[in-house]
Amino acid sequence: MDFATFNGLYTLFLIIIFVALILWAYSKKQKQTFEEMGNSILEDDLDSKQYESTSSEHTGAKK
Repeated sequence: MDFATFNGLYTLFLIIIFVALILWAYSKKQKQTFEEMGNSILEDDLDSKQYESTSSEHTGAKK
């Protein structure tokens, strides 16, 4: 197998992996998981703000 054949097969392999990844990411089965991950960022932000306000009250720190 010469270098050109290897490069062609390697490129074909990468294209197949890329197409499979795109199909997986846009599948209907993954939508709920991605929605939960996206919303978890907002929920974590709200939880950390509540933690900061309660922790500063207990330690006596000034705001």
